[in-house]
Amino acid sequence: MLAPALLAILVPLLFLTHVLYSYVRNPLRKIPAAHPLAHFTAAWIHSVRWRAIENATLKEAHDRLGPIICLGPEEVSVNCIKGGIREVYAGGFEKGKAGKGGYNWYAFFANYNGVDNMFSTGGNKSHSMRKRMISNVYSKSVVNASPALLAQATTILHDRFLPCLESTVRKDEGVIDIYALLNATTMDIVTGYIFGLEASSNLIDHPDQLKWFLGLYNSRKAYNFWPQEFPEFSGFVEQWLGYRLVPKWVGEANAEIERWTQRMSEGAAAVLAKGDVEPADTPTVYQQLHAQLTKEAKKCDAEKADLAALLASEVLDHLAAGFDTSGITLAFVVHELSLHKHVQVRLQSELQTLSPLLVSSSSSTLPNPKTVDALPFLHAVIWETLRLHSAIPGPQPRFTPPQGCRLGPDEQSYYVPCGVRVSASAGLLHANEDVYEGASEWRPERWLDIESLGEEKRKDMESRWFWAFGSGGRMCVGSHLAVYQMKYIVAALYSNYSTFVIDDTGIEQMDSYTAPPRSEEFLIKLERLSA
Repeated sequence: MLAPALLAILVPLLFLTHVLYSYVRNPLRKIPAAHPLAHFTAAWIHSVRWRAIENATLKEAHDRLGPIICLGPEEVSVNCIKGGIREVYAGGFEKGKAGKGGYNWYAFFANYNGVDNMFSTGGNKSHSMRKRMISNVYSKSVVNASPALLAQATTILHDRFLPCLESTVRKDEGVIDIYALLNATTMDIVTGYIFGLEASSNLIDHPDQLKWFLGLYNSRKAYNFWPQEFPEFSGFVEQWLGYRLVPKWVGEANAEIERWTQRMSEGAAAVLAKGDVEPADTPTVYQQLHAQLTKEAKKCDAEKADLAALLASEVLDHLAAGFDTSGITLAFVVHELSLHKHVQVRLQSELQTLSPLLVSSSSSTLPNPKTVDALPFLHAVIWETLRLHSAIPGPQPRFTPPQGCRLGPDEQSYYVPCGVRVSASAGLLHANEDVYEGASEWRPERWLDIESLGEEKRKDMESRWFWAFGSGGRMCVGSHLAVYQMKYIVAALYSNYSTFVIDDTGIEQMDSYTAPPRSEEFLIKLERLSA
């Protein structure tokens, strides 16, 4: 009887000794803890993520404790530039944790049974190699000067988007689920640039296909936690216990989306094989990526199947990220403009200066991309929405380097050892009242005459604290394409119509890494502008 009793005492005592010893040896104990348990266990922050309250929890903790906080024995969150963004992201911290216990949070974004793309790669070297292959076709100079993209946007806006709006006014008294249409439009433009119009999607003209795709895409949202935070545990539970933490149909939905993307890739290849490709049918991204991957494959004698998988995984990441984030932003642009009539009127007045006007009755041409990009109030509306309603407001994890580092501003900096998960969040950076006065309010005017605020204030607002597209070597490669399409879509909509909210139930953003509206439907009413 003594042995069990002794064990009952010794086991908890040994466990407690281990916990206390780990705490004393851990430099993170000096960093303010977001929760009393944070210095001792990661269970608290995992419970926060599982309950989908991470963004709100981090904001409350940073407001209370300052720019650097401890979330777990091996995790911190930073909300500052010096000792934070500058060191972690401009400093090139890796996405993946190297060595024993290596872990890459972004591996979740690989496609086709774990085939990495540029976004999902943990190492900076492999990322840089892939980025060099395609960064030129996403540069601002190439995007704004691309005859293929202009031809594609012209067809999509004049032959699909505007006719859809006009049909809504005639048939449905102007009431439309604008979020679905915006998703369709961004997908059509993004896949047009990737695969060319002949091979790309046409979700605007095919609402059944749009419903099918969005059903697949959105159905997976609630099942990200286990495979992303605990991939090995999820696999173990399924393999050895026969229990799925993620339903089987989630994998089937992923496979359907992958097959859909593969068909567009094959279509782009067929278009190129014919020769004499029209500008609108030019698969700009696919063509560039295929050429570069083929060249790289020849150097290492890679199989054709490997090349095809790499290409397919890459373009799937581009189209998913490109349509989703822009669709989210545009939904909030429309919502804010519909609530702020005076801002909407001011924007419509500016759009009337375009030549040619972007209206249904005009010839099928678009105003010059550089002219649209230079409209100051349109830019202010987009930028303020990106700030207040970041499509990706959640933490962007990195891992500290082998030599460790110091994080936090000078007066509050702490030593952080190797292999610690560290992250910053656009949603937190954009809420800084010292940089964005009235940060919780949507004020496009804050972006006008920004030069008059002084060099330092301008840099703070525009680059240091504005993080809608991230920063450093791994910032969003498609940011210029995103801005291009968003400005054209907003210009097309508000050059022709005024919008009014009919039902915005659930318009609030989800508390998640990518944060769409909680509801998948947002109803507005369109009214034609008088000629």
